[in-house]
Amino acid sequence: MLKMNLPPYDIFPTITSHQITLRKIIESDVKDILEIQFYDGKVAETLTEGVLILNKINQDYVDGNSIHWGIEDKTNNKIVGTLGYYRGFEKSTGELGCVLLPTFRGKGFMSNAMELAISFGIHNIQLERIIAITSIENLPAIKLLKRIGFSKVTDLKNNEVEFEFNRK
Repeated sequence: MLKMNLPPYDIFPTITSHQITLRKIIESDVKDILEIQFYDGKVAETLTEGVLILNKINQDYVDGNSIHWGIEDKTNNKIVGTLGYYRGFEKSTGELGCVLLPTFRGKGFMSNAMELAISFGIHNIQLERIIAITSIENLPAIKLLKRIGFSKVTDLKNNEVEFEFNRK
C-alpha cells in the first residue's frame, strides 16, 4: 500500500486542460461564484459570508482535511464552479464534490474538472477509493457520475445516494 500524499502541499496544486484550469480560489473570485458558495449546507448570502466560507474551506485545506479548487474557464479566466475532496481522507478514501454555475452546465466543464480531480486523487494523493454523494433527485449529477465511471453503491439517508469511482 502506498503512503497517502495528503494536503497541504508546499505549492497549491494547479491542474490545466484544454478548457479549464483547476486552481486555488482567491478572495476576488468570490463575487463570481457567490450563488454557489456554501459550507456545511449553508449558502453564502453576502460577499462577506462568501469570504468567510472561503476562509473556512482554506482552513480545512491547511488542516489536511480537504482540497478545494476553483474551475477556471480558460476563455475568460473566471471561476465558473468549484470541486474538490471534502470530509477528510479516512481509510484512503476521498469524497469528491462539485458545483457549477447554471450558465456553464452542459458544456463539458464539470466532466473535464472531475476527470482532472480523479486523476489527481489517484496519482498524487494515492487514494484507493473515490466516492461521490448526491441527492437522488439530482439526475444531471447522477448522469455525469455514471458517464465518467462511477457506479451506484448504496442509498443513504435524506434521499441521497453514494457512488464509487471504478478504477480501470
